[in-house]
Amino acid sequence: MNIIKKLWLPILVLFLFVSCKDKKNEAAQELDIPQETYALEDINDAVLESSVIYEANIRQYSEEGSFEAFTKDIPQLKALGVKIIWLMPIFPISETKRKATGGDFAYKIKDEAARKKILGSYYAVSNYTKVNPKFGNLEDFRNLVKTAHDNDMYVILDWVPNHTGWDHEWITAHPDYYTQNEKGEIIDPVNPDTGESWGWEDVADLNYDNQSMRNEMIADMSYWITEEDIDGFRCDVASNVPTDFWKKAIPELRAKKGIFMLAEAWQPELLKDHLFDMAYNWEGHHLMNHIVQGEKILSDLKDFMASNKTKYESDDILMNFVTNHDENSWNGTVKERLGNASELMTALTYVMPGMPLIYSGQEYGLNHRLKFFEKDTIPKIKGDTWGLLKSLGQLKNDHKALNGGKQAAGLNIIDIENSNVLILERVKQLEKLTFIGNFSSEVQTIKLPISGSFIDFKANQQVDYKSEQKLQLAPWEFKILLNP
Repeated sequence: MNIIKKLWLPILVLFLFVSCKDKKNEAAQELDIPQETYALEDINDAVLESSVIYEANIRQYSEEGSFEAFTKDIPQLKALGVKIIWLMPIFPISETKRKATGGDFAYKIKDEAARKKILGSYYAVSNYTKVNPKFGNLEDFRNLVKTAHDNDMYVILDWVPNHTGWDHEWITAHPDYYTQNEKGEIIDPVNPDTGESWGWEDVADLNYDNQSMRNEMIADMSYWITEEDIDGFRCDVASNVPTDFWKKAIPELRAKKGIFMLAEAWQPELLKDHLFDMAYNWEGHHLMNHIVQGEKILSDLKDFMASNKTKYESDDILMNFVTNHDENSWNGTVKERLGNASELMTALTYVMPGMPLIYSGQEYGLNHRLKFFEKDTIPKIKGDTWGLLKSLGQLKNDHKALNGGKQAAGLNIIDIENSNVLILERVKQLEKLTFIGNFSSEVQTIKLPISGSFIDFKANQQVDYKSEQKLQLAPWEFKILLNP
């Protein structure tokens, strides 16, 4: 009888394992994702070459606003070429001085029902090592990270090092961790250029002259790497934090695991000496907006791209974007700002050197300014924008000519007589990609400076061009040509 029991148990375990695996494989096939999963290696330079980064707004991503709801959709992001998921702050939000829409504080709203709808800013963190209970619990978060890893994606956390919410325990336990005025009162962050408040009254400014605070900040960041297996950080207003803090913190964090560091900043010095891997392409973003709005011309964008070759080092990465959480909520949707040029400018973010960003809802053609301090929801209807981002993501993943990491493909800006048309070549090893875009609201005709057979990316067919052949481009039209 004992022998039978000993034989029966492993047979049952094997049966259950095979049964579960079959069901998992069936689900994987339905979602069109690989059936095999494995331990994901630490993020490395090779991954960064072909990555698309996705900014996840957990609160607004679904009606539930939960980790669990977002986790269900992670396999779909593979179809968009996403390799890095950036989670907007997942931490508890301070109750004290919660901001409301319009800039007022929640406590001033007399109607209790209306006051309860105010959820506050994600960036008013009350605890760096806990998760926002409105999003779920720690196990829900861990499942999100595991699901991402199982789908060959990395997860970075939005870290807020410049300030905390007014409920953070440091406010009472360590007031010396904060910047104080001449009266000894903790203050909100101040613009170093003007000495005046930024207007972020819902947060308290941290004092980086305090070495103990610095050490606790590094310890809290380390927790998420060593205990929760996250893969790096996007650091809010990174340039407002002393660079010598990053020189201490980042090497200590990298010693624990290969991580990816994104700075919400543009300053080249933050990318030097293996500090941050990637910075924001703010200037490129603003130029795209200004060109469409008639405030800048195409030559300004050309000059900017050319100047980056000397402004930044060859292994610096810039994040290219047409939208993000700030732009969407405060400056307008992609359609509001870019109108009929939306597809052209989106394609440019993939073709320019760097890494393209997708912000939650962009993939669904979101044309709504998401509320920042209250609950909102992204409508999920796949349309033309999903198809565009899917094809661009696959192109970014699969073609070395679009490598945008630390060994990026070369960039050639081809001069032509027409000042409204941009022609870029990206080249790496034997692969070449040519981008032709009409950056105007009028039809443009050019004489082609290229010749040969190409694969037209949008039409998905071979085309033959001769040098000096005339090509007509509709307003805001673009072409991406691949060497066959």
